[in-house]
This record gives sequence, C-alpha cells and structure tokens, in this order.
Amino acid sequence: MTNKPDSSKSKNFLVQGSILAIAGIIVRLIGLLYRVPLTNIIGEEGIGVYSTAYSIYNILLLISSYTLPLALSRLIAARLSVRQYYNSYKLFISACIFSLISGGIIGAVCFFGADGFAALMKMPQAAFAIKTLAPTIFIMAFLGTLRGYFQGYRTMVPTAFSQIIEQIVNAIVSLLAGYLLFKAGTAVDLASGTENYYSASYGAAGGTIGTGAGALAALVFCALLFFGQRSRIKAKAARDTGSERDRHSHLLKVLVMTIFPVLMSTTIYQISTVIDQAIFAGYTKTDYSGIWGAFNGKYMLLVHVPTAIATSLGSAVIPTLAAAMQRGRTTEIVDKSGTAIRFNMVIAIPATIGLAVLAGPVMNLLFRGNNNAATAMMIYGSTAIFFTAFSTTTNSILQGIGNIWIPVRNAVIALAIHVVVLFALLYIFDLGIYGVILSNIVFYMVMCVANNICLRNKLNYRQEIAKTFVSPGISAAVMGVASYFIYKLLFSLTHSNIISVVVSVAAGIVIYGILLILTKGIDEVDLSRIPLGNKIARLAKKLRIMRD
Repeated sequence: MTNKPDSSKSKNFLVQGSILAIAGIIVRLIGLLYRVPLTNIIGEEGIGVYSTAYSIYNILLLISSYTLPLALSRLIAARLSVRQYYNSYKLFISACIFSLISGGIIGAVCFFGADGFAALMKMPQAAFAIKTLAPTIFIMAFLGTLRGYFQGYRTMVPTAFSQIIEQIVNAIVSLLAGYLLFKAGTAVDLASGTENYYSASYGAAGGTIGTGAGALAALVFCALLFFGQRSRIKAKAARDTGSERDRHSHLLKVLVMTIFPVLMSTTIYQISTVIDQAIFAGYTKTDYSGIWGAFNGKYMLLVHVPTAIATSLGSAVIPTLAAAMQRGRTTEIVDKSGTAIRFNMVIAIPATIGLAVLAGPVMNLLFRGNNNAATAMMIYGSTAIFFTAFSTTTNSILQGIGNIWIPVRNAVIALAIHVVVLFALLYIFDLGIYGVILSNIVFYMVMCVANNICLRNKLNYRQEIAKTFVSPGISAAVMGVASYFIYKLLFSLTHSNIISVVVSVAAGIVIYGILLILTKGIDEVDLSRIPLGNKIARLAKKLRIMRD
C-alpha cells in the first residue's frame, strides 16, 4: 500500500473542515448576538444561573452522546475505506440503539437529579433550568448519531447546516421564552418578597428551553436528509456481499469501547469548569453569581468563538485519519496532521492577540453595562484561545490515529496540575477570578505539551516551527499594534465605538493576511486547499504580494 498522500483528499479534508469551521463561527456569532440581549433581559445573575445549568447539562450530554459523532465517524470512515457498506449501515443502527438507551437514562438523571445538582453548585435557583434541559439530552443523542453517520462519509455539510438551524431556532426561542419567563419570575419575586431569585431562575430556564427547541429543529433537518438517502444507502449495503457480517452485539461493544476513552477525555475538559465553579464558589463571599456570569457569559463566550475552528477541523480530520490508518498511509497521516495544526494556529494566534488588544472595545460593543471586569479577564486570559485550539487539534489527531486513551491520560495529568494551581492562586495569592483564568491556561498548556510529545513518539512528527508559529506570531503582533492605533484614531475622530471596532478589525484582518503571505506563513499550495483560496492567491499575485 503506497504512502503517498492523496492531494485531492487532503484538499477535501480542509474544504470539509472549512465548511464546518465557517458554520461554527456563524453559530458562535449567533450565540454572541442572542446572548447579548439575553444577558440584558435576564441580567448577569440570570446568566450566572443559566451558565450553571449549562455546565451540568454539558457534562450529562457528554456522558450520553456528545462524543458519539466523533466516535461513530471514525468507525464508519474506517469501514467505508475498505468498502464495508453493510457493516457501516449496521453500525449506524447500533448507534441508534445506544442513543435510545443512553439518552433516556441520562435525560432521566438530569430531570430527577436537578435539585441535587443545583445544590452541589451552590446555586439552588438553577434547578428549574436544569430540568428543562432534560428532554434536550434525549434529542441530542439521536442528533449526534445522525451527524456522526454523515461525518463518517466525510461530508460535514449536514452537520454544518444543522448547527446553523439549531442555533437560529435556539436564539429566537431563548429570547422570547427568556423575556416571558423573566417577567413571570419578577412578578413572583414581588409577591414573595425575594430579590432577583425567581426572575433569574425563570429567565435562565427560558434560555434553556431555546436550547431544546434548537436541537429538535436540527434533528428534524438531519432526519429528513437521512430518510431521503435511506433507500440508496440500504441498497448499497445489500449489494455488499464481500465483507464479513458483524453482529449488533459486536458493533455495540466496539462503539462503546471507542466512545468511552473519547468521553473520558472530553468530560475532563468539561468537568474542569464545574470544579472551577465549585472551588471558586467556596472561595468568594460576595457577588458570586455576577462575577461568574461575567466570566462564563462574556469572557468564555468570546474565547469559544475562534476555538470553534479547532473543533471543526478536529471533527473533519478524525474520519480522514481513521481511513488513512486503515490503509496504512503513514505519510498522508503526518501531512494531514501538520496541515490541521498549522491552519488552526493561523487563526488562533491572531485571535489571541486581537482580542487582547481590543478587549474593551469589543466587550462594550457586545454587552451593555459595566464591562471592566470582563475586559480585564480577556486581557489577562486571551492566551487561552491559543492553547485551547492547539490542545483540541492534537487531541483529535491522536483519536483519529487510534490512540484514544492517550488524551485521557494527558487530561487527567493536566486536571490534577490545574486543581493544585487553582488552589494556590486562590488561597495563597488571592487572585480571585484571575486565578481561575490562569489555572485554566495552565490546564491547556499541559495538554499541549503532553499531546505534542505523544505525537512525536507515535508519528515521528515534527511541526514546522517557522510556518506554524513564528510567521503567524510576527504577523499577528504587527496586526495587533496597527489595529489598536487605528481604533484609537477612529474613535477620536468619530466617537463611535461600533465604527471604530468594525474598521479596525477589518483593517487588522487585511494587514495580517498580507504579512502572513510576505513572511511565507502561507503559500499558494496552502491557499489552494481552502475555499476561495485560489482567488485569494490570484489577487495576491496581482498586488505583487505573492510571487508566481
């Protein structure tokens, strides 16, 4: 079997990853757009309650089905690479059975355990919101199965479009339900003599109702796509007489054995947030919900926008690497791993610097009220973007090449170090919320180092330092300085924050792109692998930024 990489498939992997990344950015932007008015409607206390309920939901969703698309796409891609169409379809049916069981059990745990979870997080008013998320867990189990099946065929389009539909419906319903329930809660507060208790609780529940409505809309979309292709898929499976027939019991076992380590690794990522909140709740004595709302509802919300690209390329690279592993194409694996990391850094590095430099203007553009605390969090904590993107990508690569337990081990080590550092920063250095931010950065730094060492050992892989880090770093540094002074100049002339932010960000993107080409951080071959890349290359040649 040849080790020569397939350039067309390499391009397809980046195109599919780019489609999912674009969808991910759109989803995050919609999330920003609706979370801003949602925060304004239900207040920072309401967002703190909402974030608490969502933290519990995320962990329960992980246990039930969140890792299912990644695991299922890897298993299906490996079988499709050797033309096992029957086993691929049967694996999908086994995944549906798994979803029915796991989604039903964990959904029931979410509903009946809501009061206990809320008490554990020292925020009893979150119980109502947690209960409203229980049906969503059941819906997401089947949605994850359908997305994983499509991704196994190495098409990210259904996942991308379903994510956008999910978020649009989520935004509309969240705002409407949040507004109506917040008013109802305010009336209960007035009647009972409480202050912001029921309004925050009911308003947060309105936001979580939107989550369920969005998931249901996405499920309907994916189901219609699947049933539209079902007859063709079943006919292809029926014609597959050459492969050995796997039993459902065997496929369920393989699925669980693949899901479990991916689940463990991802759960540790998510559970660190819950641990942070529990430790911080015990540390702080005043304005707990307000400061946590600023941390989770503003700072972390912005951090997650650029890191959506890392998640998207990770989802795209897993089935591609799994297929290459099945065929023994080592060179292709190394090539695609390096490409995934490099393209992530091209985005993560300028995002890190850009959000640090324009932290205040961006926060004031998106959120009303006093944003001083959230601005300071972003200035000190923007490097979380870089380390999160790098660790997420390397996690996906290790999972794609079959080393699914390595990220688990590395995550356990990182979490242990993270907790020790958090306690030290809170109780020795008294850094407050900044201790939470810095300890999170330490967690991702440890993951980056550990994952990179493992990739070197497993693949004899060496990252291109100049193209991956040096060129984007220099280009982003110049971009950051230029964007800062452009913003200051425009604001002094127009006194308009929105005009100054939009123009300075747009100018920063252009400056960064030009410098990235001039410093050879990206070349014509790289551009040819991404959507509209050839047009960008032709324009760069006309402007004599890029040589023929």
